[in-house]
Amino acid sequence: MQLIFATNNQHKVQEISAALTDGLQIITLKDAGIDIDIPEPHDTLIANAIEKATVIHQLTQQNCFSEDTGLEVAALHGAPGVRSARYAGDKADHKKNIALLLKNMEGIAERSAQFKTVICLVLNNEQYFFTGICEGRIIDTEIGTQGFGYDAVFVPNGSNKTFAQMDIAEKGQYSHRKKALQQLIDFLNQYHG
Repeated sequence: MQLIFATNNQHKVQEISAALTDGLQIITLKDAGIDIDIPEPHDTLIANAIEKATVIHQLTQQNCFSEDTGLEVAALHGAPGVRSARYAGDKADHKKNIALLLKNMEGIAERSAQFKTVICLVLNNEQYFFTGICEGRIIDTEIGTQGFGYDAVFVPNGSNKTFAQMDIAEKGQYSHRKKALQQLIDFLNQYHG
């Protein structure tokens, strides 16, 4: 089965591809010949995921899925949340986002946080949703060079390493994105079973 993955983020493509099972092939936007930036104008992860999947489905009329992910920090009332990629501004990179997060966390003892991924699948013109959560904590300095986004300051529960210290396989043992993807794969297996 082929699904178009509605993202231009190559880090997300790598993580999803590493978690795939036989029989499911991911086609990137680039592979599908689609060169657009899909807006994320909404104030919830699910609404952004729907937006991205709907845009690509309307363009291609093919089965596709999208995801939106946010880092939700308890002491910051769920921020950066849906604005995670644009926390320090619309043109900010992950270094600026991390710098702002650490500044906003200065002096705060409560460091619990979670990554949340919502996948929207458009399959035969129907929408299906899958959610993955990874709980952990924010540390006060960046450690590691792997991964992307906030990985260098996030330590998942059950580990003493940041995501940025883990290779894709190790990160997959905890990953919010992999949890949501596994639900998607299980659903597809039942759907065709």
